[in-house]
Amino acid sequence: MNDGYIDVLSKISSSSPTPGGGSVAAMTLAHAHSLALMVSRLTLGKEKWLTGHKTASEVIESSTTGLEYSLILADEDASAFDLVMDSYRLPRENDDQKTFRSESIVSSTINAAIVPLKIMRASSDFLESIMGLSRTGNSNALTDLLGSCYLSQTSSKIASLNVKINLDSLEDSLEKRNISQEMETLLTLSAEKSSLIESIIRERLKWH
Repeated sequence: MNDGYIDVLSKISSSSPTPGGGSVAAMTLAHAHSLALMVSRLTLGKEKWLTGHKTASEVIESSTTGLEYSLILADEDASAFDLVMDSYRLPRENDDQKTFRSESIVSSTINAAIVPLKIMRASSDFLESIMGLSRTGNSNALTDLLGSCYLSQTSSKIASLNVKINLDSLEDSLEKRNISQEMETLLTLSAEKSSLIESIIRERLKWH
């Protein structure tokens, strides 16, 4: 591990609230993409897995972009939380300032819920993208692909916590209900996709 990686872990473990859980969720998804890229390249590198070459190539294309996007989301989540804190620090010495501050808090908090929701969407998309690879990828690397699958679902679960905690501070609204409903749908989708991938891989490994 290089100094840059250790520096990221040091920032997470500091007393600063950012980067926090949402950023970790996004970075967890980045690790999932990285493992899927490895399995894809190990599949492409062997003629024995010719039937998996097309799927492996597709995963390389999608996960190369997905990895970059995950890291963008990690920064975006930290920035979103910082904006919430900035909103709470706004002055409230008169009615206009109080109104502006309240509106800013609501707007920034909604954004802070939407960013981890993006992570959940990306996680669900990722699991869909590796479904074919679980069936035709290099069998010697299937445990790495299953690990990738687990990381993605974990990413979604962590991100959902950040969605929930931000929504909890908001009054009831149509936007709040829509975000909450999508979060629950994405949690279910990720669980179903992860379960299917695990079943496929366990069958190929004869882990009954």
